[in-house]
Amino acid sequence: MMVLNYLIIAVFVIICVYPFLNVLAYSLSGNRPILSGEITFFPKELQFKSYIEILGKNAIWTSMGITIFVTAIGTILGLLLTIGASYALSKKRLKGRGILTAFIMFTMYFSGGIIPTFLVVKNLNLVDSVWALILPSAMNVFNFIVMKTFFMQLPESLEEAAVLDGCNDLSCLLKIVLPLSLPIIATIGLFYAVAYWNEYFSALMYIQSPEKFTLQLRLRQLLFTEELNQLNNNTEGLGNQVMAESLKMTSIVVATLPIVAIYPWLQKYFVKGVMLGAVKG
Repeated sequence: MMVLNYLIIAVFVIICVYPFLNVLAYSLSGNRPILSGEITFFPKELQFKSYIEILGKNAIWTSMGITIFVTAIGTILGLLLTIGASYALSKKRLKGRGILTAFIMFTMYFSGGIIPTFLVVKNLNLVDSVWALILPSAMNVFNFIVMKTFFMQLPESLEEAAVLDGCNDLSCLLKIVLPLSLPIIATIGLFYAVAYWNEYFSALMYIQSPEKFTLQLRLRQLLFTEELNQLNNNTEGLGNQVMAESLKMTSIVVATLPIVAIYPWLQKYFVKGVMLGAVKG
């Protein structure tokens, strides 16, 4: 039975990991293996031309800096709002908490749509500003629900003892609740970080100045430019086509690797945080 379990897990691991290894192998392989379709798990005829092409552009590093700024500030702001709202609304003594929670959850199922959202951002003078990528999605309702459920599971006796020692609500949150909530904080923080890092549509809709492009938008521009060059210049034939394909795979690696590198540091909290916050005790 254990052998069967390990076999099933191994199959699922291969299914999940293969696309990433295949993309990485394509980005590092030479022209001949790509054209002949020989690439599987490992690169063939190792080359770094596409990485030099992408990472050699100053605009890529500028866009990466903007994306890191948006991800860092957005994650911090999202955690502050989510922790504050979920902790307050997890307290049964708070009057009207049911109505407030219902209002928040209403936005999870119904929204104004793209055009009303754009008009709000425009009237706030946030168009062509990085804050347009941060503020409209500063708090995620799903993350709020998970964290609120986690706070409701904490023993009330801990806070009651702290109140007897002279702590107020803010002191209880900072000194008692947050130190016990590192798993859920790490989990929700990872959710926010991944969402902000991968943000593409909002950047496409709100950002107009090329110097403010996020990494995702910059890579799109780069790939679009390469495809136009390929259409307008047929003298290089298949070589140009291979370069464009290799750049696509390299852009996926460049956009994915930084956020993937963070995961091992949070992995020990991740499963525990999700499980603790997903089931009400």
